[in-house]
Amino acid sequence: MKPGWRTEPLGELCDFQRGLTYAKGDEVDVSDNVVLRATNIDLTTNLLNFDELKYINDKVVVPDSKKVKKGSLMICTASGSKSHLGKVAYIDDDYGYAFGGFMGMVTPKSGLLPKYLFHVMTSGAYKDFIGALSDGANINNLKFDDLKRFAVRYPPLPEQHRIVALLDEAFDGIATAKAHAEKNLQNARALFESHLQSVFTERGEGWVEQRLGELYQIGSSKRVLKSQWTTEGVPFYRGREITRLAADGYVDNELFISEEHYAQLSSQSGVPKAGDIVITAIGTIGNAHIVRDSDRFYFKDASVLWMKRIAEVSSEFINFWLKSPSFFDQLDRGNGATVDTLTIQKLQSVRLSIPPIAAQKQIASELAAVREETERLESICQRKLAALEDLKKSLLHHAFSGQLTEPSVEEAAA
Repeated sequence: MKPGWRTEPLGELCDFQRGLTYAKGDEVDVSDNVVLRATNIDLTTNLLNFDELKYINDKVVVPDSKKVKKGSLMICTASGSKSHLGKVAYIDDDYGYAFGGFMGMVTPKSGLLPKYLFHVMTSGAYKDFIGALSDGANINNLKFDDLKRFAVRYPPLPEQHRIVALLDEAFDGIATAKAHAEKNLQNARALFESHLQSVFTERGEGWVEQRLGELYQIGSSKRVLKSQWTTEGVPFYRGREITRLAADGYVDNELFISEEHYAQLSSQSGVPKAGDIVITAIGTIGNAHIVRDSDRFYFKDASVLWMKRIAEVSSEFINFWLKSPSFFDQLDRGNGATVDTLTIQKLQSVRLSIPPIAAQKQIASELAAVREETERLESICQRKLAALEDLKKSLLHHAFSGQLTEPSVEEAAA
């Protein structure tokens, strides 16, 4: 450890305050009494957000000790999700808001800068500490006695000020770079969606309107009982596997049926062939995959629908159309049902305009090229975002091991 640095448990360096408890009946639609909860801590930025506020009756007296205090940290002490347990937010103002019973407030004593502690409690070391508390134990409550054991390494105040200034500057640069990368990612996706929309709304000469049921025989599979699933053999796909195929072109499958069962189904009712389309029909509907020559699988009835070509049509063209608003606008969605369902009859009845087969193939080829470029841009943006996140972790590690230097920060902001 560098000269002048110390390591002490959090309990020796801070005061701890539990949140406000109140009766469920005290909750109202709106009042001057605002209570902050776990949802008011942004998991990405570790800052307070006020998008969803909880209000309690004005008659409830809220002591100052139960209100957020500038220069303190609000911490989630109870959560149904391990990823939220222990998350913190820096309190940058005296808002006058209370914080709820599933929350806590940590206030540094003299000798420890609040913003320095904030950076410590967003570091990998702190997250590892919280993770170890819940490792193998389904813990959903964080006790102050456990939190107080977290070891904080800190230098003298002047060095704390220097580290905070450098980290704040670097993280501002990282946040700006991430915002640009995320905007570029949105633009890349919008480029493809815009091109897709224009293709199916600006129809050219020779386009005719048809029902999808005139182009494909639409049905599902023969029922396969759960007792017939096996751990090896021919892959058996549900909607989630078809969704992965549609997105990535491959799936690490965990369910199978026997070779004998597959052969029986093939002889009785057929199995998916190259050029057919399978499409998810329950839950997240409309994710479609074109069956390839190399594909050999069977699938769950009702969860997935099966489109077998009965006309001269490009499945590549149809697959792009199935991703467009022209398709989804015809589906009865958001009707209050818990799960959206795409029925055989509904899929048969949707209408589309299609050009001659040669034009279908040309359009599909052009859309594939645009999609490939979009995916290339998305990959670049995703790698940039991952690199920025890694850089942030690295800076925190260097800061609390006494290795943070000016060049590191300049590199971060670049």
